[in-house]
Amino acid sequence: MSHAIFRFYGNLNDFLPPARRGVPFTHTFSARVAVKDLIESIGVPHTEIDLLIAGTVPIDFSYHVEDGDRIAAYPWFYGLDVTPVSLVRPPALEDLRFVLDTHLGRLAAYLRLAGFDCLYANDWTDGRLAHISSSERRMLLTRDAALLKRSIVIYGYWMRETNPRRQLAEISARLDLASRAQPFCRCLRCNALIEPVSKATVLDRLPPRTREHYHEFYRCSGCDRVYWKGAHYLEMRALLQVVSSE
Repeated sequence: MSHAIFRFYGNLNDFLPPARRGVPFTHTFSARVAVKDLIESIGVPHTEIDLLIAGTVPIDFSYHVEDGDRIAAYPWFYGLDVTPVSLVRPPALEDLRFVLDTHLGRLAAYLRLAGFDCLYANDWTDGRLAHISSSERRMLLTRDAALLKRSIVIYGYWMRETNPRRQLAEISARLDLASRAQPFCRCLRCNALIEPVSKATVLDRLPPRTREHYHEFYRCSGCDRVYWKGAHYLEMRALLQVVSSE
């Protein structure tokens, strides 16, 4: 039986039992195994790791762990570019787009409200979610850590929070969404872009009070839903302070 000493840093410890958090620990294994597989058997998805070091040397996920190795794993670095030394960090997503699992419908709506391209359906299987993330280069957001262990998933993040508003704050801080947000440009229902439309064009679709009190309207280019800056608009602006204040 072989063994290696592991140390996980930062929020990678969220995936570990209390006794293994923030300290070196010994992990045994019986066969020659890639470090990615060994780390995920410990419980940490590969998508959460930004830098792996064996001894003092950066390694990639294909590295085969040797008996007696000392492995250090680091999470995403905030505001620090480790690209020159990291062999596991994927290329940055220039166009930040998302796909969300079935537990994150409200978060999907909030992200669309902030202007982000978010795919979501409440009946998509794990396989389909992983395929969409991989084929379309979308960040997969999920409450299921096992989903992020699928080999085709390159960009993913496990949501720690369970409350949708706190989830929005969490992912905003994680990805610096404030610098990319374009609020009120997407349909909350179907994700398509919305565009200005004249009042006359949608007049027959408006409730009587809306016809009287509002004059600025928008229409979804996908599902044709009509939007205006009613009482709900102020509530949504307040919600978006979570993003803009980060």
